[in-house]
Amino acid sequence: MTQVFRPNGEVVPVTLVKAGPCVVVQRKTPTTDGYDAIQLGLVEFVKAARLNKPLIGHLKKANADGMKFLKELRLRPGDDDLKPGDKILVDQFKAREMVDVTGVSKGRGFAGLVKRHHFRGGPGGHGSMFGRAPGSIGASSFPSRVMKGMRMAGHMGVQDVTIRNLEIVDIDAEENVLMVKGAIPGPNGGYVIVRRAKKRGV
Repeated sequence: MTQVFRPNGEVVPVTLVKAGPCVVVQRKTPTTDGYDAIQLGLVEFVKAARLNKPLIGHLKKANADGMKFLKELRLRPGDDDLKPGDKILVDQFKAREMVDVTGVSKGRGFAGLVKRHHFRGGPGGHGSMFGRAPGSIGASSFPSRVMKGMRMAGHMGVQDVTIRNLEIVDIDAEENVLMVKGAIPGPNGGYVIVRRAKKRGV
């Protein structure tokens, strides 16, 4: 993250996203696959030892090399007719446009109820033994079991998170960099998916 200045002097916090170049690796059609979609790959430097043989053969069909991150995206009516080998660059977006960003949240390891679910906890003093404990998780007579979905301590983070309606402040077409207002999910260097906002103003 960094910050930029608007022409009126306003300071805006932004996240720099390396958004491409991306190449269409595979095209799925309703006749062959039952639905309309494309498989995109992010072009980046990847050692050959990092890729297995099935993936290398899959990329050779599209004459694409150096891709580790692949993502399938459904096509909607009115979208461009893309073919394997076509490039998708950052100029697909425009400044002031709203986008949705999806990424994998940072892992926090095993976390308790207070941190994971924002429970208040019990009293901290006067001999209380209920400081950060969960309390009751179900009745004994009925249903005599713990119901599914009960909020308990456990692994926190490493989940798909989507932040909606983030503004594109500026675009660097030469470096394929998007300047997105605010923070986005995941650690530095993590992979994210940027797409046009589905629900404006929500």
